[in-house]
Amino acid sequence: MGKPILHNYTDSTEIQDKVISKAIISRYMQDLLNYLEADVAIVGAGPAGLTAAYYLARDGVKTAIFERRSNTGGGMWAGGMMFNHIVFQEEVRPILEELDISHTPYQPGYYTAEAIEAVCALTLKAIRAGAKIFNLITVEDVMVREDRVTGLVLNWTPVKMAQLHVDPIAVEAKYVIDGTGHDAEVVCLLQKNNKVKLPTASGAIEGEASMWADRGEKDTVEKAGEVYPGLFVVGMSGTAVFGTHRMGPIFGGMLLGGKKVAEIIKERL
Repeated sequence: MGKPILHNYTDSTEIQDKVISKAIISRYMQDLLNYLEADVAIVGAGPAGLTAAYYLARDGVKTAIFERRSNTGGGMWAGGMMFNHIVFQEEVRPILEELDISHTPYQPGYYTAEAIEAVCALTLKAIRAGAKIFNLITVEDVMVREDRVTGLVLNWTPVKMAQLHVDPIAVEAKYVIDGTGHDAEVVCLLQKNNKVKLPTASGAIEGEASMWADRGEKDTVEKAGEVYPGLFVVGMSGTAVFGTHRMGPIFGGMLLGGKKVAEIIKERL
């Protein structure tokens, strides 16, 4: 046996801290400047928002996601009560296959998937399709022009957490998707600050009903759509706005609703 090869790193380029910082800042600023105008701005990188982003970006729609947390995936990570497996129904199998999410038949009509893999696959597919994800950003308000949502008002999540007085910035978008989950934050901001009437029984946010998976899954897909000119809801945001039932750790309706909204917006664009 020959002697082990010893690598000589003495001649390698010196790593400079200022270059690391400059690289991060300059690349991020390029991305942010590029997405001050987008075709679609999605608020919330949960499963519904990520699915919508994938189907939009895949077909060349300039799509940005703004996520208030540092991570994507919403509530999908932890599965049901921290058993990190999730369930999908038969109708979702084509989407699972397209997004390369491994799934295993459980009994007829039911498939299980590992929650962590599902989140990672959704995130990677959305990014590889061309969507841009900005994390740690909170939506502070919506832009409304001539009775239509035309963009978002943004600030850093830590600024909001620390309750600092820091003015936000604005981004323009042809369409906005509220994928913020149970809180329906974007719709709440729209209604609070503009006193608009929503297409619900009361004209306001109804608040979600108790858990009923079968009804919840169907209604999540049915209610995914436009609630005000330029503003769409997907996933649990739609459940909260329309007062339909929550569905628990089955996620097919979120993926189907995300795809549905993406198809509607693409037709309009």
